[in-house]
Amino acid sequence: MSLPLASELTYGFITTAANVEEAKRTAERAESQGWDSLWVGDHIAFTVPLYDPLIQLAMIGAFSQKLRLGTSVYLLPLRHAVPVAKQVATLDRMIGGRLEFGVGVGGEFANEYKACGVPLNERGARLTEGIELLRKLWTGAPVTHDGRFYPVANVQMLPPPAQRELPIHAGGRSDGALARIGRLCDGWISYVVTAEQYRAGLEKIEAAALAAKRELKRFHTGHLLFTLTKNSYEEALDGATEHLSRRYAMDFRRAAQRYAALGKPADVAARIAELQRAGVRSVIVDVVGRAEEREEQLERFAKEVRPLLGRNA
Repeated sequence: MSLPLASELTYGFITTAANVEEAKRTAERAESQGWDSLWVGDHIAFTVPLYDPLIQLAMIGAFSQKLRLGTSVYLLPLRHAVPVAKQVATLDRMIGGRLEFGVGVGGEFANEYKACGVPLNERGARLTEGIELLRKLWTGAPVTHDGRFYPVANVQMLPPPAQRELPIHAGGRSDGALARIGRLCDGWISYVVTAEQYRAGLEKIEAAALAAKRELKRFHTGHLLFTLTKNSYEEALDGATEHLSRRYAMDFRRAAQRYAALGKPADVAARIAELQRAGVRSVIVDVVGRAEEREEQLERFAKEVRPLLGRNA
């Protein structure tokens, strides 16, 4: 594989910042435990409470000067790309150029598309055009874009992001999504895929990048990984099943067995090592247990799981 991957593993986790105090505590804990990044999810309407991702990252960024901050993933097709370009550029400047902008289509909850007035069957095309327009607007030059969804004429958006080339990563597992990533994006943030599926996905991304004659300086390979560290695999599986079934309003037990990293620290590390061998270089931990054990779980991962893996690929 010739995609330019990082040489070392980095570690982040999915979080929520419901208020200033929680944002401060989360940032301080992440830095003290040696995490590299923090990530937030996105839905307009979901089965559990979720806050706006960009506002959360702005709060968290006020309490950290070194953590990378990212969206995993922002449902760009639910919004008009022009104001999103402004918000994201502003956020990147506010936090000193540390933003990782992950985007995706979602679609598991069709009603939120209906609520936003966006046809569900347009989400892929809207994401493609949205990414293209973001790139143009972030140059700071006047932009004319004759698009199907977001036409603009002679629009100059200033200031541009702090990062000259603000990275856009995308989620998705379909062939169309992987081809889009290869043509347009700086990285892939997957979830609910196995190591074998990840390796195959990277091959499809690479083929699309080659067909588009792209010259990538670096390609971010992230994976959002459901984890729960317990004294036994069965205990972890039961906890993950309960949490994820409630979150996704379906029986998630078989999916948890297939895709999550569960059990003792060595079990969790072994699953991550499989993904690392498949090409993952950024592990985004999503603790899937009770809310009251979340902080303890993150500390266990930092102290008991991460040392088993190291950073070198």
